[in-house]
Amino acid sequence: MTDEDLKSAVRRQPFEPFRMTLTTGDTFDIRHPELILVGRRSAIIGLTDDPNSLSYDRTYKVDLFHVVGIEDLAKAPKGSNGPPK
Repeated sequence: MTDEDLKSAVRRQPFEPFRMTLTTGDTFDIRHPELILVGRRSAIIGLTDDPNSLSYDRTYKVDLFHVVGIEDLAKAPKGSNGPPK
């Protein structure tokens, strides 16, 4: 995925939460645009223990090469957020 593709999802107005899937099968639920920072080749994802929080508890760096897709979180099946702790 390109940085512009991901930025487009983050900048969508109104924002629609989405799930990002990686080549490893890990998924990340992006519930708010303030919890992801997109760079040219990577993204920093803020992970929260409380899904309603806008303050991250930890971060995870993802190489955009490994992002295989994004989908509307409302339509996505239930799953975990991020790799195992």
